[in-house]
Amino acid sequence: MGLYINRGNEAFKSVLNGEYVDKSPLISVVNKTLDTEFRFSCVTRCRRFGKSMAAKMLNAYYDQSCDSRSLFADLQIASDPDFDKHLNKYPVIYLDLSDFVTEIKDNTIVKVMQETIKADVHEAYPDVPVKEGESLMNYLFRVKSTISSKFIFIIDEWDAICREFEPQTKVMDDYVDWLRRMFKSGQTADVFAGAYLTGILPIKKYKTESALNNFIEYSMVEPRRMARYFGFTKDEVRVLASKHGMDFCDLETWYDGYQIGDEPSMFNPNSVMQAINAGRCRSFWGSTGAFGAVKDYINMNYDGLKDDILKMLGGGRCYVDPTGFQNDMSTVNSRDDVLTVLIHLGYLAFNWEKSKCYIPNKEVESEMVNAVKENRWGALTMALDRSRALLDAVLEGDEQMVAQCVDLAHDDNTSILSYNNENSLACVLSIAFYYARGEYVFHRELPTGKGFVDLVLLPRKNVAKPALLLELKCNADADAAIDQIRRRQYPAKLADYTGDIILVGINYDKQTKQHTCRIETLKR
Repeated sequence: MGLYINRGNEAFKSVLNGEYVDKSPLISVVNKTLDTEFRFSCVTRCRRFGKSMAAKMLNAYYDQSCDSRSLFADLQIASDPDFDKHLNKYPVIYLDLSDFVTEIKDNTIVKVMQETIKADVHEAYPDVPVKEGESLMNYLFRVKSTISSKFIFIIDEWDAICREFEPQTKVMDDYVDWLRRMFKSGQTADVFAGAYLTGILPIKKYKTESALNNFIEYSMVEPRRMARYFGFTKDEVRVLASKHGMDFCDLETWYDGYQIGDEPSMFNPNSVMQAINAGRCRSFWGSTGAFGAVKDYINMNYDGLKDDILKMLGGGRCYVDPTGFQNDMSTVNSRDDVLTVLIHLGYLAFNWEKSKCYIPNKEVESEMVNAVKENRWGALTMALDRSRALLDAVLEGDEQMVAQCVDLAHDDNTSILSYNNENSLACVLSIAFYYARGEYVFHRELPTGKGFVDLVLLPRKNVAKPALLLELKCNADADAAIDQIRRRQYPAKLADYTGDIILVGINYDKQTKQHTCRIETLKR
């Protein structure tokens, strides 16, 4: 067993020894690319979304130095017609680039990496001597001619050098030149049946084109046919929840919400497994190592970025154009760049049909709030801190205090949208009620009776609190808002909910710039 070639299947055995959600059909997708013009794949997703696990699985499947049939016998890939065609048929080079980045901090890293891999390959094939000064690519070409078998090259954390070293330095130039030499030369098709790169960032762009434009890229923005392998699906999480006695609704609230390609609902896989192991849901996001970078990015406030973050904390969505991002976390020059980085890091989800991003779930939302507070965004931080007082005032029926809290929240956050409209007020209230998100599920413009109610807060499972139904008015009065609730039969539409309902009418007077509130409770 080598360090970088013929590593065997022990790593994937360890994966299977734990709780494993079967993502083996990914192998079928990769198999179809081998020895075709699409043989080079760069599959990028955020931290803790199973990148390394997929790489280990592929290595175990392709590596000719071991017999992995029994490992895959009970997995879905075993029923694929081409399962035997590629099983353990290739010499596989497996490189975890983060190992080199951790150890080597200077511009020798690419040379050391190349020489180390070359020495390991030579140990595996001692009959093919290494020529002095020979590049890794030339040596692999001669080895391939001897063994008559093309290589599979797997690089985990391919972008570790890009994240660790500054752009436009010798290290970056050396690395890009090495990648081009390996995967974009005249010998490439003769040496490699396929290559699979995985990391966080898509391949870096240099000027107007990718450094490796012969790679097919699968990313959080454009996952293509690999979308369902980027995370856990609802059905997969339901099975896990049932097996381990976990509440599926809790797992959904905390870790669901990613729309990846055509998959409308994907869960963070690492967080789901962490929650199952811990026996409860909480935020495991802080361990991803990206929190510091997120604080720096959102503090840049390009083109009103703070307002966008504020809007998304209130449950809104923001337009983003991800096409101009240079796939380099050091080259962030605009609002769109920041939002695109946050999508690749998993702090935002992306709806490709509408080109809009949003905060996907409670776990990420809590970390985004931490980032906001760390950056000391005064007005927003105060609004979040005051949100508990607002909820308490509603539950206690304190109309004057609710009006005062809404006054403060509206004054603090008027830049989200036009100040003088109900949509703006609804967005502000979504933020002002942030504290309630721990106990309530929010619904904006819920269809009810003869119209739409502006904001509905339904208590989560096992939360013994009344539902809240808020109707907003401008230049009317709070009693009119309550009257509208009754006339449009809003409460009747909540027939499936059996608890009490608090009706909250809020009016904003554009001339006085003051809010008034009326509260009634319907006993059920």
